[in-house]
Amino acid sequence: MAAPTPPATTPSQTIGPFFALPDGMLWEDGPEVVAADHAGAFVLHGKLTDGNGDPVPDGLVEIWQADEQGRFDHPDDPRPQSSSWQGFGRCPTDSEGQFWFRTVKPGPLPTPGGATEAPHIDVTVLARGMLNRVVTRVYFPDEEQANAADPVLSEVDSARRGTLLATADERGYRFDIRLQGDGETVFFAV
Repeated sequence: MAAPTPPATTPSQTIGPFFALPDGMLWEDGPEVVAADHAGAFVLHGKLTDGNGDPVPDGLVEIWQADEQGRFDHPDDPRPQSSSWQGFGRCPTDSEGQFWFRTVKPGPLPTPGGATEAPHIDVTVLARGMLNRVVTRVYFPDEEQANAADPVLSEVDSARRGTLLATADERGYRFDIRLQGDGETVFFAV
């Protein structure tokens, strides 16, 4: 008697090995959160890699952040002078897994409990083989005191905090994202 044929994988079970970016996923301004001549503008760039350390050429990285004063243009921002800051960018990775954004360093943020979060940029990643997005943060290396007091960063195992710190370079800041394996970037459940 022949062995039974295993059931075929259905589209509801996996995204498959490829993540195709539909046109609706691309953001009109793309990675340009601010213009190149905006005061304090810099490039945040990096590489998206998988668990083997191989580049992910078909990923999508998006950022959202507060403005230089730590304000959002959002009804949940209780401060009276919320800005008109959009603070959002979206960039597909290239064939080498590279992505970039032109932005500014956000200001510190108040928390509902009265603490202060260090300047940071929130990051979402979508890529092949992932059924759900992953979310992380970029913290800045020149904010040591604010980083030490940040209520979110302080909850991260000290051995893994480095995966959330950008490094300064000639373009601005570099922040590589590793989806799995040794040196995996810390991701948050949101």
